[in-house]
Amino acid sequence: MHLRVISPVERTEDVLGLLEAAVGVTNLVVLHGVARSPKGDLVEFDVAREAANPVIDRLQHLGLHTEGSIAAERVDLSLSEAADRAAEEAPGEGEDAVVWAELAQRVSDETRITWAFLAFLTIATQLAAVGVIVNSPILIVGAMVLGPEFGAIVAVCFGLLRRDAPLIGHALRALAIGFATAIAVTTACVVVARLYGWVGPATLTGGHEEIEFIVKPDRWSFVVALLAGAAGVLSVTAGKSSALVGVFISVTTVPAAGYFAVAAALARWDDTAASVTQLAVNIAGMVISGTVTLFVQRVCWARLGLPLSGGPTRL
Repeated sequence: MHLRVISPVERTEDVLGLLEAAVGVTNLVVLHGVARSPKGDLVEFDVAREAANPVIDRLQHLGLHTEGSIAAERVDLSLSEAADRAAEEAPGEGEDAVVWAELAQRVSDETRITWAFLAFLTIATQLAAVGVIVNSPILIVGAMVLGPEFGAIVAVCFGLLRRDAPLIGHALRALAIGFATAIAVTTACVVVARLYGWVGPATLTGGHEEIEFIVKPDRWSFVVALLAGAAGVLSVTAGKSSALVGVFISVTTVPAAGYFAVAAALARWDDTAASVTQLAVNIAGMVISGTVTLFVQRVCWARLGLPLSGGPTRL
């Protein structure tokens, strides 16, 4: 990772001492007095991802996130023997590392109720509804991939790990408002389709065996949710977007919402209850396994013990 730090002049020597004592730090550059907003010295350096947590933590302890600035970005290509040595000195593998400050900012962003979030979730739910109506597993899978709800689920997991009630509340609020909006819009669209005669009471009565898993929650639904939650958190922390797509295809949160909308528009209340149960089972399973996965990652990296001069590292 590449970090750019703006340090008040009086803190720069402490920053440099910290970085020179840290494991996994290389390519250190200092430009005195060049920063204007906020004012101070510019310090840039690379750090092995698996060694980034204690460095970022100590920079925050120095107050640079309030009196200066700390910015980090991934380095996709680094041709440097010094960087290779720094990575070798740091215990663990960079791909397995969780940079907690990076994850905290990411999940915080995922709890925001934006027009993009609502639009994607609504479109995904409508696709799922069409897939239910025409009995198309392909459309169901497409709706699974398009749904943006997993970010908020990860935020709930991270909030439980950190015992951060406000974060949990914001994430649950985003999920509740997002699904309520998507279901309401989709139900209204199905009602209009019913008025035009495109769908009717017999739409869900037969020939839908291939998608009935959406409204048949059982023990396997919970097992799949547990596996998907663990895989999803690992893919988020490791930056594996391809694996995250597989997670989206595994769980039926959006399809359950789409089925609920169709069933509600057709007054099939038994199916609506089953859809809600399926949605709840999937979210609960992902939250449980996701939280456990984050806890295991935190414990494992804490045991690696990347000490810096001046005290223990806090994760």
